[in-house]
Amino acid sequence: MPALNTRPIPLEAASDAELVAHALARDGHAFRAIMTRYNQRLYRLARGIVGRASEAEDVVQEAYVHAFRSLDSFRGESALSTWLSRIVINEALGRLRKQKREGKVTNLEAAQAEIIQFPGNASDDPERTMAQRQILHLVEEATDHLPATFRAVFVARVIEGLSMEETAELLGIKPETVKTRLYRARQMVRKELDAQIGPVLMNAFPFAGRRCDRLKDVVMQRLGLESADSGS
Repeated sequence: MPALNTRPIPLEAASDAELVAHALARDGHAFRAIMTRYNQRLYRLARGIVGRASEAEDVVQEAYVHAFRSLDSFRGESALSTWLSRIVINEALGRLRKQKREGKVTNLEAAQAEIIQFPGNASDDPERTMAQRQILHLVEEATDHLPATFRAVFVARVIEGLSMEETAELLGIKPETVKTRLYRARQMVRKELDAQIGPVLMNAFPFAGRRCDRLKDVVMQRLGLESADSGS
């Protein structure tokens, strides 16, 4: 096995192919760089399917462990983001099927998303910042109440910004189905909300900071690349 390369890989400078090559050489910095690059997208996709923040984190963690353990099967025929997204979606859908088989009923009140903090600095207009937080909370709440099939399409297309073709490929449905489900999902979200969410929607369901770092630490430990008390 190649010796572990301890040289940090600049996130902005390294391509996905370079990160994969370093990760295959068991370079811990490469694993962290991949997770930093794709945590937001994968978390949003997972949450769009399972509907709960805590379970979405579990889905992403399991997906990373599976992906990194089978990274040698990644041939580069699709983008790394697409390959990882498929694994996350399969993990999320698998959990839903298991819950259905076991007859588990989700308690909507217990599954409510936490109110997130809108990013901004202390010099921002307090009233504007509060309004943005309220809008984001309404976006999350409205999205949580969508049926799972519509929620997955809504998150992928509107919040994550994937194209119709990308969404169809990831979810294994036809582009026409994506279009129909997205239309119906928009109709389910309150009309007055639709006009407000545009400029702040991309900040909905953030996955950064301590939560992002914690997930990376757990995945690294499970892969045996770092001890529990080691630094990043």
